Amino acid sequence: MQFDDDADLDTSEVKDVRGSRVPGGRATIGGGIAGVVALLLGLFFGIGPEQLGLSSGNDEPAATASSVAQVDQSCRKGSDANTRADCRIVAVVNSVQDYWRAAYARRGGTYANARTVLFSGRVATACGTATSAVGPFYCPGDRQVYLDLGFFDELRTTFGSRGGPFAEAYVVAHEYGHHVQNLMGTLSRAQDGRTGADSNAVKVELQADCYAGVWARHATTSPDDRTGRPLLTRLTDADVRDGLDAAAAVGDDRVQERFQGRVTPENWTHGSAAQRQRWFLEGYRTGDMARCDTFR
Repeated sequence: MQFDDDADLDTSEVKDVRGSRVPGGRATIGGGIAGVVALLLGLFFGIGPEQLGLSSGNDEPAATASSVAQVDQSCRKGSDANTRADCRIVAVVNSVQDYWRAAYARRGGTYANARTVLFSGRVATACGTATSAVGPFYCPGDRQVYLDLGFFDELRTTFGSRGGPFAEAYVVAHEYGHHVQNLMGTLSRAQDGRTGADSNAVKVELQADCYAGVWARHATTSPDDRTGRPLLTRLTDADVRDGLDAAAAVGDDRVQERFQGRVTPENWTHGSAAQRQRWFLEGYRTGDMARCDTFR
């Protein structure tokens, strides 16, 4: 996975509040067993922690930016994305949104940008206050993606993924899939309270996986808004395999087997490892979001 060294990164699409103090409120979850339970419930769920019952219930704004805006100062060029993990996230966010803006324009619509907020420890959002234990999530209340970069270490050490830059990109693209669902009015279908292999919650998650695959298909050909050239210049078969490995690692069956020693499909909220891989590949092979209708 390689970005154009000379490309300019748009850091306005990422807000860096790592090290900031969240004003007031207490998150009701933390590390250890509580953190594992939170991950089981909330990982890539696509809705904010308040709906999952994991927040303090405080309707407070997100944490104020730290005195050192790390991303703003350090992530200027594609070469930075090729050497720094946080800059790589900026580049992926830019690439994903470049694609969706173009895709919406081709359909005669207008894509509304969503920022990614990089935080550490805990963060206050329009969906409630959450800790890092919730994992990456999209909050429809403020249309922002929230990510603690430490999660990618958890993806390897706790969930058994082999990791890699494109595994990280898959996670980000999946969350932006939820943003697209929110814009299209389909994200709310996951919030009917039902779980299980045939639930809307699972179908929403699998569709976000498919949308991530659609972006990946076009990532090296879709022009960057700022240069007219693709921001992502190389994506190999090995990169795609890393993404598929990450998708499988967070399949409901894999997570349940790892943490509770048995598989209970009636409690699924994301889909099996095989389903997550299948739908990412459906998007990647076809490059057509119309083929991502998991509700049929």
